Amino acid sequence: MDTRTFFLYAVAGVVLFGIGFHGILFCRNLVRKVLALNLMGAGIFLVFVALSTRAPSGTPDPVPQAMVLTGIVVAVSATALMLALIRRLYRETGFTELPCDLED
Repeated sequence: MDTRTFFLYAVAGVVLFGIGFHGILFCRNLVRKVLALNLMGAGIFLVFVALSTRAPSGTPDPVPQAMVLTGIVVAVSATALMLALIRRLYRETGFTELPCDLED
């Protein structure tokens, strides 16, 4: 992988992480927060893949790639659990948004 490709992957990962971080901070809907969290994870995975190249030979390092694959499996499982909990919250309360007032 040449330097431009690495830079493109790294910048795309940082942008995805930033968009997801913005969603975590400013969205009240829990489903959107889960999607934003997944976007942050995708950005981190993209940066890990970009960093997995070895020096001049360009052969990828298998350890970061294995970590990314394991992280994807964990992220899918955690997303399923979060969505199931949000669905249960909606069934119990009728809302999928966080309250504005922190005193309640």
